[in-house]
Amino acid sequence: MPSLRVGVRELCEFVVRSGDLDRRFTPTPTAQQGIAGHRLIAQRRGPGWESEVALEGHWHTLTVTGRADGLDRDRQVIDEVKTHRGPIEAMSQGQRALHWAQARLYGWMLCQAEGFAKLTVRLVYLDVSSLDETLFSETVSAQSLGEFAHSLCERYLNWARQERAHQDARIHFLQTLSFPLKDYRPGQQAMITAVREACTQSQTLRIQAPTGLGKTLGALYPALKAMPERGLDRVYCLTARTTGRQLALETLALLMSQGQSTRSAAEIEHAPPEPSVQPKPTAPLRVLELVARERGCEYPDRQCHPQSCHLAKGFYDRLPVARQAAVKLDLLDFGRVRAIALEHEICPYYLSHELLRHADVVVGDFNHWFDRHALLYSIAGQQDWRVSLLIDEAHHLVDRARQSYSAELAEHDVLAIKGALPPSLRTHLEVFINQWDILRLTHAQKADAAGWRLLQEVPADWLAKLTRLNSAMGQWLAEQAIDPPRTVLDFYFRCQSFQDIADRFSEHSLCELRANRSASSLADDSLVSGLSLALRNVVPADFIDAALAAADSVVMFSATLQPEPFDRHLLGLPETTRSLHLPSPFNPHHLQVRVKPVSTRFERRARTLNTIVDTILDQYRAQPGNYLAFFSSFDYLDSAFARLQNTPDAPPIWKQERHMTESRRHTFLARFQTDGQGIGFAVLGGAFGEGIDLPGTRLIGAFVVTLGLPQVDPLQEAIRERLQTLFGFGFEFTYLYPGLQKVVQAAGRVIRSPSDRGVLVLMDERYTQSRIRRLLPAHWGLQAD
Repeated sequence: MPSLRVGVRELCEFVVRSGDLDRRFTPTPTAQQGIAGHRLIAQRRGPGWESEVALEGHWHTLTVTGRADGLDRDRQVIDEVKTHRGPIEAMSQGQRALHWAQARLYGWMLCQAEGFAKLTVRLVYLDVSSLDETLFSETVSAQSLGEFAHSLCERYLNWARQERAHQDARIHFLQTLSFPLKDYRPGQQAMITAVREACTQSQTLRIQAPTGLGKTLGALYPALKAMPERGLDRVYCLTARTTGRQLALETLALLMSQGQSTRSAAEIEHAPPEPSVQPKPTAPLRVLELVARERGCEYPDRQCHPQSCHLAKGFYDRLPVARQAAVKLDLLDFGRVRAIALEHEICPYYLSHELLRHADVVVGDFNHWFDRHALLYSIAGQQDWRVSLLIDEAHHLVDRARQSYSAELAEHDVLAIKGALPPSLRTHLEVFINQWDILRLTHAQKADAAGWRLLQEVPADWLAKLTRLNSAMGQWLAEQAIDPPRTVLDFYFRCQSFQDIADRFSEHSLCELRANRSASSLADDSLVSGLSLALRNVVPADFIDAALAAADSVVMFSATLQPEPFDRHLLGLPETTRSLHLPSPFNPHHLQVRVKPVSTRFERRARTLNTIVDTILDQYRAQPGNYLAFFSSFDYLDSAFARLQNTPDAPPIWKQERHMTESRRHTFLARFQTDGQGIGFAVLGGAFGEGIDLPGTRLIGAFVVTLGLPQVDPLQEAIRERLQTLFGFGFEFTYLYPGLQKVVQAAGRVIRSPSDRGVLVLMDERYTQSRIRRLLPAHWGLQAD
């Protein structure tokens, strides 16, 4: 049998781990802190010290590989380095045993390579807060190390043989995989060719493809075909919405069935979502759905350790049987994962994490690869996997990445937590509270009339006191034998997040101070009350460049990726990035696009509101049916809605409300009945501006009022100035491009299938400008003058 390979970490985590799931020794250091900690340890060692040394060990048909953190051949010493926060005594015995197993395996491999008769094996813990080292050491014979390693290898080998058989079957299946539909949509074959080339040649590819082309299938099918050609270990499909995940799972189920479908690509793209995908096990391809903790946790009010949650008790003892049951299935949506987990009385959320090591395709959210603690990015780096990254709804990535690398702290949150903290932490908190008073004296009084001020940097003394408070809270939390209050945990995580982002503060972000002003009872002057300090990321590129580079190939696709400089600059895409722009697969004459040149600027809205309402009514009376009317804000929407509501013989109308629940959103959409009549009012860029399907006569037209530009305020203007300085596209990147993306997405609700026909009315005088028309889809037929 050919040699089987496994990494040290994977081998130990598979064989050695036992006992309970215990997440109390958290939060763990970030990946960046871990890397910095390993570098610091290497700097502290003397001459002859080597870092990141590649080693191999062999036992029968199994080859064990890895990189030793550090070793000294002359002194016959090898180190395994682990970074942590808080007292080392709080670490569980199971975690310590796992670390020792890794260290001894590296020792075995070094003895094999160098012929040493004995070796000093050291386990080095570095506290990233204090930078103190804790060292454990043992001198052990090569024979003992070999016996230990052989026992682990023997226990792993049967699983490794099973995995090799699965991989061989997967390769054969994908090599013979055929396109599952009876035909291609127009443009879909070109997309498939481009994606396959990108995935086999390690490229970054942007694809703008209108609704109805079948983008999900057009990306997944060639990415799977590329797996055996390129030697890809994993394909990760990331989406911004739950509906995108469901569509990806259904598309994968279709591909895995290997039967020719009688449905077209458009029918697959717009099929109604099902609560759980349940295909028959037919293909040697393991597909796993990842969900957020809010959805995946059975008991969100409990902590992840055995004293709080029974599903954590004995988790690793029962994991092997649950894992074996799971890998017998090919498509593991979270419903199936949950059923297996509960059958074996373990946590479903963390079972899905364990299954990541054995899944071929993972369907998840953007944050699973791009967040600061991104799970997929982390495990791919640990395993040295070659990954193809498919990013659906890629136009959301800029905003989502900005959110991930922004942070905010409010003074009232700091004051509110005071009573929940123990006396040992209150001194640190009082010192930090004093820093808010200093901010008030030095900065808040200089804020504008709205209480806003841009700071050039994070106040150094304020940040230093926050860092000390974080260190003290982290140590206290790690020492707790019982669950600390949820409010304290949440506060600590917010503070730690702020500190982590502040440590990397640069021109890619803004530091803003907000002060709520309350009127004085004694004078007309305003008093500055509650403060908040925020770090607003503007250019995510510096934070996510490593994640993008870690993927072997990246394919971004969306209906709105124009114009190119926007995401290229803000995401830091490589210079070699290719772009593909595909035309609409539908007959362009099926969508009638008209422009009503009326001013919708804020200062003129009251004067032009009658014209807006009359235009909506004229179109409705000329062609009754279901319409969506999109406005740039709830205030603007409410004004137009009230004006139309008071019009004689007004058609049925309904509107999007602020903070709608899921059930109320369903009620809103349910009003769009086949052959129905009425107008739904919605906010541009909101819940109904994209990701909804109302095919046929459920929707025959849309009105888009304004260009969708974000509201001008001091923060937006600061962002504009920063982007102008960095790229020379301040107005475009801050206002114009994001606004027009919302317009195109909203317009895409009208034509959803080849048989659909509809009308789009754009209401704003700026739609007559050639520079605006050049940025809109060509198939709309709005020629630039």
